[in-house]
Amino acid sequence: MDQQLQIPVKIVVDNFTGTLTRTNKLFDSLTDEELQGEVSPGRNTGIYLLGHLVAAHDHLVTLLGLGDMQYAHFHEAFFKNPDKSGIEFPPVAQLRSDWNTVNETLTAGIATLQPEEWLQRHTAVSEEDFAKEPNRNKLNVLMTRTIHLASHLGQLLFLKKNA
Repeated sequence: MDQQLQIPVKIVVDNFTGTLTRTNKLFDSLTDEELQGEVSPGRNTGIYLLGHLVAAHDHLVTLLGLGDMQYAHFHEAFFKNPDKSGIEFPPVAQLRSDWNTVNETLTAGIATLQPEEWLQRHTAVSEEDFAKEPNRNKLNVLMTRTIHLASHLGQLLFLKKNA
């Protein structure tokens, strides 16, 4: 194993897991009622963002080649349509459970990847495109998904009544 590769991989993985830990703590501290609220007037609700993040992390499992999607049925409600589209969301308790399950799968899979595997192509890029753009790798996907998670964490903080 290349020592020079281990350090940047550890930095990126630790950043993701730290952001995930902070997001979990926030979700655990929010009541179901607080999750029904909008992060800002006219913006997404907490329940929508929770479902959106379940779907995003489920997709991340497949992008990293760690397994199949378990929540593909969330794509319609939480990716293709906006929050107030009229689509009925699963109950908050179910979304909380799904959030925990998908992240258990994701973090367990991440722990199995060796440093050199992080520089391999992710599953949404063809071998031909990857040959032209080797930066379209698993590590890059995890970095962008960490930013995505952190962005929504920032929005979700506005739901906390005692913040």
